[in-house]
Amino acid sequence: MEEVKSTSVLGRDLSKIPCFRNTFLYSISSGIGSGLAYFMLTSKTRQASHVGVGVYCVVTLGYWTYCRYNYSKEKFEMGLVQSALQKQALLDSEEGKKDQYHK
Repeated sequence: MEEVKSTSVLGRDLSKIPCFRNTFLYSISSGIGSGLAYFMLTSKTRQASHVGVGVYCVVTLGYWTYCRYNYSKEKFEMGLVQSALQKQALLDSEEGKKDQYHK
């Protein structure tokens, strides 16, 4: 089997960070695409590279914020559902015990 290489920054595995992969894939492709498109339209190399880096930064910050917000919201909602299921299971088990004693 092939071992998967992991990249660590400050002791944290980047593949384990939620939203990291998608954010950087979208931002890199957006930066390259917009820089290339700007260059093809204007033939200004320096400005095209500035546009590419600017779009990369904007997409990174925007998508990271959006993705982490949705991740946090989902995690909170899953916590609520899990808590409700635990309460329901506890109530069901208590009702089962009551039924055993009344028979």
